Amino acid sequence: MMLDATVVDQPAGRRILVVEDEMMIAILLDESLRSLGCTVVGPVGKLDAAIRLATDAAFDAAVLDINIRGGQVFPVAEILEARGIPYVLASGYSDWVLPNHLQGRPRLTKPFTLRELEHEVLLLCRRRARPDPAA
Repeated sequence: MMLDATVVDQPAGRRILVVEDEMMIAILLDESLRSLGCTVVGPVGKLDAAIRLATDAAFDAAVLDINIRGGQVFPVAEILEARGIPYVLASGYSDWVLPNHLQGRPRLTKPFTLRELEHEVLLLCRRRARPDPAA
């Protein structure tokens, strides 16, 4: 059965994990994603909570702030990679702060606009919509 790409690619109805430790940014992300029709998982701002959600929660994609309380979000990104869940890294830092294996991953440079967030979330939804070749 073929899925309608216009439906699958849309963020509405998608569950998005938000990992962000700055309260005002977390609120803005939450409101922005909800305005796109997404269901927000979180937001969480501590590494241990983010690892728990990345491991156990059901969601379609994630927006990850690089520096959060408890450390850097890299273990969360690795869990998401292992689960096949697409994500975007949000930070004001350049690629030099990223480990080599995470350089080149989708990025949102802070400060970002709602339009930039929407664009990245749309791309994440498209990545998630691709059929699993192993299935």
